[in-house]
Amino acid sequence: MILENALMTQHDSEAVDMVLVGAGIMSVTLAVLLKELDPSIKLEIVELQESGAIESSNPWNNAGTGHAGLCELNYTPDSKDGTIDIKKAVHINTQFEVSKQFWAYLADREGFGSPRDFINAVPHLSFVRGSKNIDFLKRRFDALKTHHAFSDMVYSEDRATLAEWMPLMMPGRAADEPIAATRAMNGTDVNFGAVTNQMLSYLSRSAGVKVSYNQKVTGLARTATGWKVDIKNTRSGESREVAAGFVFLGAGGAALPLLQMSGIEEGKGFGGFPVSGQWLRCDNPEIVAQHQAKVYSLAAVGAPPMSVPHLDTRVVDGKKSLLFGPYAGFTTKFLKRGSFMDLPLSIRPSNIGPMMAVARDNMDLTRYLIKEVMQSMEDRLETLRGFYPEAKAEDWRLEIAGQRVQIIKKDPKKGGILQFGTELVAAKDGSIAALLGASPGASVTVSIMLELIERCFPEQYRSQAWSTKLGEIFPARENQLQSDATAYREISALSDKRLGLAD
Repeated sequence: MILENALMTQHDSEAVDMVLVGAGIMSVTLAVLLKELDPSIKLEIVELQESGAIESSNPWNNAGTGHAGLCELNYTPDSKDGTIDIKKAVHINTQFEVSKQFWAYLADREGFGSPRDFINAVPHLSFVRGSKNIDFLKRRFDALKTHHAFSDMVYSEDRATLAEWMPLMMPGRAADEPIAATRAMNGTDVNFGAVTNQMLSYLSRSAGVKVSYNQKVTGLARTATGWKVDIKNTRSGESREVAAGFVFLGAGGAALPLLQMSGIEEGKGFGGFPVSGQWLRCDNPEIVAQHQAKVYSLAAVGAPPMSVPHLDTRVVDGKKSLLFGPYAGFTTKFLKRGSFMDLPLSIRPSNIGPMMAVARDNMDLTRYLIKEVMQSMEDRLETLRGFYPEAKAEDWRLEIAGQRVQIIKKDPKKGGILQFGTELVAAKDGSIAALLGASPGASVTVSIMLELIERCFPEQYRSQAWSTKLGEIFPARENQLQSDATAYREISALSDKRLGLAD
């Protein structure tokens, strides 16, 4: 067993049960879960930057949407026969409910802090224009309403009603423009940086936890009992070795090069396609006060799902702002603070075929990115005015978002495919795992980390001790929440109460 053998090393080096690379929401969530399951675990989190939650988890580097399938139209694809597939929306919704259960559990733990510092109730709306899109939205609404997770959603084409839901977005709009929206009042805005830092603070009170900043992983090598991790202090230049029974690569865009460094067979063939992002941000309190919602619409033809336009209420450090976007861009960096050599250095004989196939099959995406990069500030404002017709340039400024490395993977038919979402890659022996990809990752982190624990620590996961503790933290998991309406409503209501969302 990995945890039992981790400290039985012959190396003259530091020794821990596990090393988690990256101090973002993924690694930190995994660390908290494992310490709750087994307080005796000795672990180290190593972070390249000077503090936690600086890259993808930073609140201005992501939309802050508690992704629950309530407003994201790309989670409910329209089939050729006119039916709407709601399976992905239901799955993501129940995964987010699992995240809420975990945060609610932590909210009751001494030293964790207030959930109001990272999660706030914000209605989620889907907004469309044009008769064709209205038809899609109505069919989507009818399909979702059949499931208990979406039973409280409402639909309207009435302009007076829409003016109540989105008062900022209605003035100045043509009276004959066909528009419609759905609204779910149980949506949330989440500051993933704040919850990450609260978990880091909570972990600091636990024995056997070390969090090290300005640390770069320079080598990964198998040993008889796990892994030797070579680490360099980027400030002092000093190097050290850490022996670990288990390694998790949760370093955002940097996870792919680290996975390649490990040399495991399961990681071969993966490539990465980095996409940068920008927002328009408004801090004018008079304008911010007129919009209390996250309003999502449809992505442009040929645009990636992560580019779905939305006008969002954001709550960061207790202050409200508005974000609109995202506007996509392209850079070869895998991290916002990365190197322009990240993409070229990630090319391997095992992934060059899939990467070339993706380049061949995604010319629409290439044209879209070129168009986005060439946009002026006035072009961006014109897109915003499709949501907020009376937007003025002086009220908005450009905010640079984080990097997202979309997954490229082998495909037996196409040679390679570009996959939007997240993928967990683990060695057969469970001694190392990496998380690749992007949205809706942060919102469903808890479910992903529970899957990792089940795959990498199967014996402990099935043990009485871990099963009992998991049952205490999670009254119901995704499958039960999807099928049991009563359990869903009761547990969701309890989580909302403990997180301060019930009002």
